[in-house]
Amino acid sequence: MVGRDTNTTRKGRRQGTISRSLDWAATLASKGQGVLGVQHLRYRRQPAGTQTTHFVLLDLSASMLRGQKLAWAKGCLLALTAMFYRSRDHMAVIGFAGQQAQWLQKPARVPAFNEHWIAPLRGGGATPIQSAIDAVNAELKRHGPDRHACIWLLTDGRFDPLPARPEHIEECYVIDFEEDVVTLERCRRLAQQWQGHLLPASQFGCRSAH
Repeated sequence: MVGRDTNTTRKGRRQGTISRSLDWAATLASKGQGVLGVQHLRYRRQPAGTQTTHFVLLDLSASMLRGQKLAWAKGCLLALTAMFYRSRDHMAVIGFAGQQAQWLQKPARVPAFNEHWIAPLRGGGATPIQSAIDAVNAELKRHGPDRHACIWLLTDGRFDPLPARPEHIEECYVIDFEEDVVTLERCRRLAQQWQGHLLPASQFGCRSAH
């Protein structure tokens, strides 16, 4: 019929195609206590052209040194880098301890190998989590709303007060490393306050050898 566009490729370009993005909460729930495999991956649809960046906030404070929680957190971080690498997402890592947070990795595509910079990380000092939140807010403010951003907080929750949810974040994951005899359950409260997902560190089931 004259005037009718029968080119589906051109039509898809006009309307905007749909791409797949990993649903991390569903993926981790599917994985359970086992090692992450292709069979565990769960996807959701999102608009094409949307770039996903995962901001990982790593607690390097003194409380994370008790019971080798930091070694566990580094193993968890390594597992996350493998997940983000498989999904071809972007990642940024901020460590916080002492007086302020610092960038360990600026937002970028995730390389295949990451143990060489994760293994040497050391901890100690206070827990300046607000400094880490401020760094994420500043980064997202510079790059505008086109970036689909997720935040992953790896901590034992030994800080007070609880920080406000970062701005312009679509999804929040709090990975709880609290295994002390006396628990404060701040990770659970923070996940509720952020309207995010609370994930026990045991779900990753891995500890760094370093």
